[in-house]
Amino acid sequence: MIKNILFDLDGTLLPMDQDKFTKGYFKRLAKKVAPLGYEPERLVDGIWAGTAAMVRNDGSCTNEEAFWKKFTELFGEKSLEDKPVFDEYYRVEFQQVASDCGFNPAAAETVKRLKSDGFRLLLATNPIFPAVATESRICWAGLDKSDFELYTTYENSHYCKPNPDYFREILDKAGLKAEECLMVGNDAGEDTPAETLGIKVFLLTDCLINKTGKDISGYPQGGFKELAGYIAALPR
Repeated sequence: MIKNILFDLDGTLLPMDQDKFTKGYFKRLAKKVAPLGYEPERLVDGIWAGTAAMVRNDGSCTNEEAFWKKFTELFGEKSLEDKPVFDEYYRVEFQQVASDCGFNPAAAETVKRLKSDGFRLLLATNPIFPAVATESRICWAGLDKSDFELYTTYENSHYCKPNPDYFREILDKAGLKAEECLMVGNDAGEDTPAETLGIKVFLLTDCLINKTGKDISGYPQGGFKELAGYIAALPR
């Protein structure tokens, strides 16, 4: 019986071309912090290195701590003094990145309907962004953070996708049983590891990512119409 639905955000509830989004994100961030002495190319390399540190996180610290530990290794302890400027970027300039994303009203409609039907909803977006950036992207999708019982950010998470422990941490925090959960995502590599814990997986194919060419023929998949039909057919 499925009682709980975990939604990915980027490329799932929020349509996007990942490359276009990333370019717009980095371009605006580089411009914001350039006065502090960050050379654009080196900054981007540093952000990617910090992201890799979060993906490798073994649970011994938050993803936020893992990121800034790596970032300060590259740019020195002074970079911690610049953190308020990075935080301001997410509150201000990052909002312009919304223009690099799409919008699908079916996403919000689906979430609202499932919530009214009594499902517990959680946002299982890869926690490599601070809360302010995640909350903004939720709004860009036509939703509100209150639509979800929990949403993962780099402040409140100790793992990243595709590590199964990322999904395990969500289950533990929310007190959920894996067999009562459905993970809805668009990334064949990052979202399907949820099934190793016994969580069912539905792949939303509107912005499908399958970097390794994984055979996904065995997964229920499709757009929001197909998702609605799949959930309606599940035993409750």
